[in-house]
Parts: sequence; structure tokens; C-alpha cells
Amino acid sequence: MRIRDKDEEAWRRLVHLYGPLVDRWCGHRGVRGQDADDVRQEVFQAVATGLDGFRRDRPGDTFRGWLRGITRFKLLDHFRRRQAHPEAQGGTDAHLRLQQQVADEDLPDDTADDLGGLYRRALELVRGEFEPQTWDAFWRTAVEGQSPTDIATQLGVTPAAIRKAKSRVLLRLRQEIGDLIA
Repeated sequence: MRIRDKDEEAWRRLVHLYGPLVDRWCGHRGVRGQDADDVRQEVFQAVATGLDGFRRDRPGDTFRGWLRGITRFKLLDHFRRRQAHPEAQGGTDAHLRLQQQVADEDLPDDTADDLGGLYRRALELVRGEFEPQTWDAFWRTAVEGQSPTDIATQLGVTPAAIRKAKSRVLLRLRQEIGDLIA
């Protein structure tokens, strides 16, 4: 909603979170460097203009899926433009690029590494919003898998306080990247 309301900070956060994923999808199709930068810019321009049309009406509708579709179409546009103005190149690299252009495959599903990077970026963004003890309780329960009772004993609080700290951080993460956290 903040992005739809033209909140610059929310937009910066969105690009910080999802830009590397768009870059990976570009790289998968052999688009790198300045070309990838151009495609990424086109993707986020399309997101900006089409965000009002994004809906989660059906089960399985996700922002990532919508973004993947936009990226796929922008990559197809990129390859169409390049076909209209081919570069005079030869050799194995050119042959591989040609094969990638001819293959009409979907972009890959997110791998654990992609999602891990997205989680790390989201965690970086929200960490400063919490007191160190709250963050420590969240980290130790959610990431390290320690029991709330053990942590509560070590920190001198109740297990309910540990569960509440974890819940507060997860709620904030859902607000930041809602379709990634179940």
C-alpha cells in the first residue's frame, strides 16, 4: 500500500529486496551488465505503472510470481529489440546466446539461495526497528531453533515474552515481504 501511495522509502526497499532476484532471472537468460540494468529498470517501471493491477484473488497469487511474469516479458522485449539490431559477433558465446533466445522457457523457480538472499535483505531492513533483546529472542528461536523456555531462563524473562518477541519480528517481516513468510 505504501508503494501504491508513492512512498519513496517503500519503493527503495522494494527495489533493494527484489532487484537481485530480477538480476538473477536476467542472468539465467544470459542478460548481464548494462543490458541487465536496462531490463531491471524496465521491469520496475512496469511494476510502478501496473501495481494497481496486482491482485491476490486466487490461491497461489504472489508478488514474486507477478514480478517473474513482468521480468519474462521484459526479457522477451529485450531479445526482440536485439534481433531487430543484431550485433556482428560469432563464436561459441554468440551461439550460446542464440540458443538461449530461441528457447522459450519460463524463468526458473526461486531456489533456496534466491529466497535466502531475499530473507537476508529483509532481515537487514527490519533489524534496526527492534530492541537488541527482542531481536536476540527472535533470532535464537526462529533461526537457531532454540526453545523459548531455554532462552527465557537465560534472559530472565517468561517464555511468553520470547514467543511474543518472535511474533513481533515475524509480523514485521510479513509486512515487508508478505508472500514469502507462511
